[in-house]
Amino acid sequence: MFAELLRERLAGIAELSAEQVAALQAHYLLLERWNRSLNLTSIDRLEQVVERHYCESLFAGRVFEQFPERIADIGSGAGFPGLPLAILRPDCSVTLIESHQRKAVFLKEATRKVANVRVLARRAEEVRESFDWAVSRAVSYEDLAVCLPLLSPKVALLTGVEAPGDGLGYEWQAAIALPWGTQRFLRVGDRVSRGTEPSGK
Repeated sequence: MFAELLRERLAGIAELSAEQVAALQAHYLLLERWNRSLNLTSIDRLEQVVERHYCESLFAGRVFEQFPERIADIGSGAGFPGLPLAILRPDCSVTLIESHQRKAVFLKEATRKVANVRVLARRAEEVRESFDWAVSRAVSYEDLAVCLPLLSPKVALLTGVEAPGDGLGYEWQAAIALPWGTQRFLRVGDRVSRGTEPSGK
C-alpha cells in the first residue's frame, strides 16, 4: 500500500525507480516499528505519512542542480527530508545532523544500506564543516539562525505559513506551495554576503 500511495501522490512530480521505492518503503517499515517505543513522528495515518514525510522531502529535491551536492539535513529527526533526498539523488552526499541520541541511533540503523548518507549525532552549531546546501523542517527559525549561516550558502526549508524573514541571514525566493494541502511551503534562500542588505525581491 505504501508504494502505491507514494507513486500516486508523486504522479507528474517525481519519477522513482523500483529500487528507490523499495528503499523508501524499507525506511517506512523501520520507522513504523521504532515509533512504537521512540516518538519519531506523531503522524500515523499512512496517507499523511506518505504526503508529509516522503512526498514533501522528495519535492524539496527539485531545487538541487543536476550535479553532485553536499547536503546537510539539520535536525533530521526520523530522517526527513534528508533520507528521501539521499535516495532520490544517490550522486549527492547527505549528512543527517541530529542531537537527540536515540533518534541518531535510529538514523544510523535506517541508513545502513544507503551508501551516500552519514549521521552526525551532535548539535548543528557544533558541526565544523561546510555544505553546498542545508535543508530542514520542523526546526524553529530561532534555532536555525544559530547554525545555518555557518553551514551553507544555500538553504531549502519545508515550512508552514510563517515566513522565515531576513533574520536568518538569507535572501528568500518566492515561496513554493506544496501540492498536498494549503498550509505547507518550500522556501529557498541564498546567504546574504556581509555588508549586503537583502533586496526585498
